[in-house]
Amino acid sequence: MRRNLLKNNEDNDPMSVVSNLFDVAMVFAVALMVALVTRFNMTEMFSKEDFTIVKNPGKENMEIITKEGEKINRYTPSEDQENKNGAKGKRVGVAYELENGEIIYVPE
Repeated sequence: MRRNLLKNNEDNDPMSVVSNLFDVAMVFAVALMVALVTRFNMTEMFSKEDFTIVKNPGKENMEIITKEGEKINRYTPSEDQENKNGAKGKRVGVAYELENGEIIYVPE
């Protein structure tokens, strides 16, 4: 009688392990996506409002990401400059507009 208690009456199906691994992998993938969205402050992607994000402003790898309704556009200025005339530009200064409308250019 004691031997019957120690024996496991469950099926010894090797495929049950694979289904359990799939469930664990799905939970891990969802948790990873949630962690990445919160880490990089990308929660705006899920809102219904339109927005514009500038990544790496003023650098060679600058990107402008805009969301208009359901459409998300990605614009990389350096790639578009290369496509037009083969030249690549770089930032040489900053322009500021004062309250009175005057524009001041500050070279870097």
